[in-house]
Amino acid sequence: MDDAVLFVGDDANALNALARLFLNRGVRVLCAGDGEEALGIVRREPVAVVVFGNLMAGTRGVELLSRVRDLSPDTVRVLLTEPAGLPAAAEAINRGEVFRFHVKPWVDEEIVRTVEEGMGRYQVVRSLRHGDEAALRSTGQMIELRDPYTQGHCDRVAAFALKIAEGLGLPEETRRAIRHGSWLHDCGKIGVPEAILNSPGRLSAADFEVVKKHPEWGADIGRQANLPEGVINIRLYHHERFDGRGYPTAARGREIPLEARIVAVADIYDAMSTDRPYAKGYEPEEVVRVMGVLRGAALDPELVDIFLAGLSS
Repeated sequence: MDDAVLFVGDDANALNALARLFLNRGVRVLCAGDGEEALGIVRREPVAVVVFGNLMAGTRGVELLSRVRDLSPDTVRVLLTEPAGLPAAAEAINRGEVFRFHVKPWVDEEIVRTVEEGMGRYQVVRSLRHGDEAALRSTGQMIELRDPYTQGHCDRVAAFALKIAEGLGLPEETRRAIRHGSWLHDCGKIGVPEAILNSPGRLSAADFEVVKKHPEWGADIGRQANLPEGVINIRLYHHERFDGRGYPTAARGREIPLEARIVAVADIYDAMSTDRPYAKGYEPEEVVRVMGVLRGAALDPELVDIFLAGLSS
């Protein structure tokens, strides 16, 4: 049975309006009039996304979040709230119980986008938890399809990162984490709207703030899928800088896990070598020159030296 989207609320007209948004979208929609009915549905069948208001007959929506999470940890939870309910919604976000929330009256296009992104997140978590190595690589490639300019990026980053790992003589377990983490380092972009990913120009400050959330989103997905710590570290720290001016944690130097420092070198090298919507890729000689400039600033100088030596050999 296909995974469903479940709308929960005590306003039948609102439920019908939400359900109509997904007609002809290939999404199976279920509705529940109260919290207990919703819990019964979650117990019986797979639900990818549940969307509900924070106040409804029988069970408060915020309290229902924890119960849904306990029954189905992979189900993505979305909250619709009145303006007066914003403090409770913010608390739910801070506890990690809500993927997104929308303030009523909602915007139809935003609800559709949130549900579609939630379904994507659900599918990624399920694939990662139950997948073998081929499935992990396939998941990375699936995420790349959202941004045509990154086609092949995860494979190239893995190949470059493994050259550095080889130069360091790292054990096979660490190399495996680097391979898997390279394939999946941008997994958190499943939560970034495609309009931002495919923007033809430089991103606005607001849009860039959205993009900057993808390492944390990727790490959250990795934890939810019970991936190894090394793979999660790559997702979380691959945009940190050696000088401490990166994101999301501003870690610096060897505070940044080794596997993430390795993937950062490979990621930046490939990004500079590849055409993007807003810039043409550099020629190989220019890439090497810029890597030298970034040595000790954005990137670990020892790893840059190992990588560049491998390119010239």
